[in-house]
Amino acid sequence: MSQNQNYLAVIKVVGVGGGGVNAVNRMIELGLRGVEFIAVNTDAQALLMSDADVKLDVGRELTRGLGAGADPEVGRRAAEDHAEEIEEALTGADMVFVTAGEGGGTGTGGAPVVARIAKSIGALTIGVVTKPFSFEGRRRQQQAELGVAKLKEEVDTLIVVPNDRLLEISDRGISMIEAFATADQVLLAGVQGITDLITTPGLINLDFADVKSVMQGAGSALMGIGSARGADRAIKAAELAVESPLLEASIEGAHGVLLSIQGGSNLGIFEINDAAQLVKEAAHPEANIIFGTVIDDTLGDEVRVTVIAAGFDGGEPQARIEPITAQRTVPAAPALPELSAEDAASPRAEREVEEKKESVSVSVASDSYDSVFGDDDLDIPDFLK
Repeated sequence: MSQNQNYLAVIKVVGVGGGGVNAVNRMIELGLRGVEFIAVNTDAQALLMSDADVKLDVGRELTRGLGAGADPEVGRRAAEDHAEEIEEALTGADMVFVTAGEGGGTGTGGAPVVARIAKSIGALTIGVVTKPFSFEGRRRQQQAELGVAKLKEEVDTLIVVPNDRLLEISDRGISMIEAFATADQVLLAGVQGITDLITTPGLINLDFADVKSVMQGAGSALMGIGSARGADRAIKAAELAVESPLLEASIEGAHGVLLSIQGGSNLGIFEINDAAQLVKEAAHPEANIIFGTVIDDTLGDEVRVTVIAAGFDGGEPQARIEPITAQRTVPAAPALPELSAEDAASPRAEREVEEKKESVSVSVASDSYDSVFGDDDLDIPDFLK
């Protein structure tokens, strides 16, 4: 029995610091399967409240379990002081997700240390982090930028979720608690969008080697997740996966694309074809498209599409100018205006993607699309609720 288990990819999710541990707790609460959870923190009290499989109190000596006081240097030293414990917890992993809320102390300073250890044992290492809301202050913003830059140097791929952009897909009445919960849910989506491809049996299976071939050493990457119901559900979900308010770049020119389509047993072959064709047309003509389909009757009428695109010429994706749409007529939506030539020349449209290591944007289906397709057509994936 143990011999068979050796053939399964071992996936571990490490939450570092308060934000990372909160995200791990959310993943456990919502039933993310097939992974082992590890919580790393300098705050002993917060660590006690975690349901993670393994809990590492790295602040026993340095902070006496009272936290890093929003000082990344304290977080870094605490993680390095307990490097052997971290390595022991990560041993045997094929893939390690390092999740954190950038801007504080333990997550910002400790996450790069955890990622370095994960890579040193040969694991495919993926960072999934948030950048703070503007209302959290300039100091946290600046520390977050430095933390992201350091983490990029230690991971294979980095998924960065700017919390401010989550506000663009949120209702004006959203509470502060709901805003932070939304950030946790997007971190969950970033992890689950990849792990489900490996751990959930499918009609057309993807395995760890497929994911690794796209995400290891392929330069910058983009990830999108879309969900839709009703008529044209598959192609609408594919559109949402490649076009979202959270995506700052286009998948156009990607040489490697990992595509997963999830739906009930009534998912049609032509629906799959239409969705795959849309993604194929958006990528490079010679792109290596790795395709998987998962049949899950608990989704009902919902179809989910996950796209991971990487391997761009020059190492970075191109800034998106025009949206990718299916061949059908859609009513204009005030919430999603077309980008004019003047807007395209704005600093936001010309914003450069940071150089060197892999930078990933996350796309999620949002209520703002309801004005385009109607409430009956679209839905937010269950793992984002």
